[in-house]
Amino acid sequence: MDALARQVARAQSDSPAQAERLAGVDAQAVRSRQALASLPVLRKSELLQAQQAGREAGGADPFAGFSACGWRGLPYPRPARRVFQSPGPLYEPQGESWRMGRALFAAGFREGDLIHNSFSYHLTPAGFMLDEGAAALGCSVFPGGVGNTELQLAALYELRAQGYGGTPSFLKILLEAADAKGREPPPLRRALFSGEAYPPSLRAWFRERGIAGLQCYATADLGLIAYETTACEGLVLDEHVIVEIVQPGTGDPLPDGEVGEVVVTTLDADYPLIRFGTGDLSAVLPGTCPTGRTNTRIKGWMGRADQTTKVRGMFVTPGQIAELGKRHSDVQRLRLSVEGALGEDRMVLQAEAAQPSPALAEALARSLRDVTKLRGEVRLLAPGSLPADGKVIEDLRKYD
Repeated sequence: MDALARQVARAQSDSPAQAERLAGVDAQAVRSRQALASLPVLRKSELLQAQQAGREAGGADPFAGFSACGWRGLPYPRPARRVFQSPGPLYEPQGESWRMGRALFAAGFREGDLIHNSFSYHLTPAGFMLDEGAAALGCSVFPGGVGNTELQLAALYELRAQGYGGTPSFLKILLEAADAKGREPPPLRRALFSGEAYPPSLRAWFRERGIAGLQCYATADLGLIAYETTACEGLVLDEHVIVEIVQPGTGDPLPDGEVGEVVVTTLDADYPLIRFGTGDLSAVLPGTCPTGRTNTRIKGWMGRADQTTKVRGMFVTPGQIAELGKRHSDVQRLRLSVEGALGEDRMVLQAEAAQPSPALAEALARSLRDVTKLRGEVRLLAPGSLPADGKVIEDLRKYD
């Protein structure tokens, strides 16, 4: 974990905002997962809020101090190759590398292949991410981008690309357009998908058309996080990120196999994100990949960790439920269920307790009211009663 200590030190020296967040941290002591878990989780919403506050104050730094690269006039030691804009708007610098070549190789792409790239090159980095990975493998790229179905379909037939990179839904649109014309499918044989869900039914649909489509998990902030292999048994973690699965709302690491939020630390010197909360849910898979890759695997995308919901006009957050756990050390796993029909919201706090009692239930009810400003029922359960599925707030209301 020497690379982790170096990354924390770089963040402290090159990123003003990270230096403030990590003030007092001995970077050389951060050489284990336990030490890493003691550092605060940084959420994308915090980056957005910091950038918005800087803009409102007339600040000149679009990254609010979180980058380590920029351009003339910014307080960073290295030049940024590109800068991108996500909804918000949130501005993100391009780091050292997105490392997408490994995902493409696992999906079967090889030197000399032509890849039809239908990720967008506009504002956001997805198109450039795949493009960089293709260049690392020695592949050629057709930069199709999004839209223009007829032109892209013509390119698939006329250029005869060996593979496709983009969302599975857009490739399905292209192939259905070919079907509508009564044409045989274009000669694609492999695909790397990202950016949206890739269910088994869609995988089978592509397989029926002779296309082996695999998926990867990547974000604009972090680059490649994990990638699928031909074994199709979870996603193998990239070797240049450190991934933790944590309890939503707390940042506390969970045992392998339990569902929690994916928190990522990059080893990228230009954009040093330390314990970046993705907001995505996943879980660690036991064992190693049958293909021989030895790094840890995760189950893939299993939903969103941000389970904030509105009850009787008030927002209730996972962080508030975590606060209840801190106030009551005699309870274990907690889950808030929101039940009832439209306009008849009812909160039920389920709490695992080794020694249940009416006094404990009453104390939890008071704390629930204090923290959320809402009244709710408390149900005490035996330890192990609640599923380890990552849910902290469950919305069971009916809107029929």
